[in-house]
Amino acid sequence: MAYFIDLKTITDNRGSLTVVEKVLPFSIKRVYYIYGVGKEARAGHRHKETIQATICVHGSCMVYNNNGKEKTEYTLDNPSQCLILEPEDWHIMHSFSEDAVLLVISSNEYDPADYIYEEYKDEPEA
Repeated sequence: MAYFIDLKTITDNRGSLTVVEKVLPFSIKRVYYIYGVGKEARAGHRHKETIQATICVHGSCMVYNNNGKEKTEYTLDNPSQCLILEPEDWHIMHSFSEDAVLLVISSNEYDPADYIYEEYKDEPEA
C-alpha cells in the first residue's frame, strides 16, 4: 500500500532546502515531472515491478490509490512529503492546482510492458 515518507528539510532565513537522500526504498533510474495539467487526470495504471516516489514540489494534487484490498485518497501539498507508490498500487493523480508541479522518481526506466491499466475489480458481495 502507498505510504508517506517525511523528507529532511532544512529551513532558515534563506528559505527551505529539502533533501531526497538515503530514504527511498529503491535506486533511482528515472525522474520526471508533471505540470500544466488543468482539469485532466494522469496515470490510471499500476506496475508489475516499478516503485515510484511522488512529491508535489509546488501547488497540490490528489492521488487516488487502489491496491486491490484498500482504496485510499492522498493529498500531496507539502514538498517535504513523499508518497511512495508500490507496484501493486493502481493510481490516478487528479485535482491538480493550477500551479502544481508533481515530481516523480522511479525505480525503473520507462517500459510499456511494465504497465497494467485495468483497475482492480471489486469483489462481489456474498
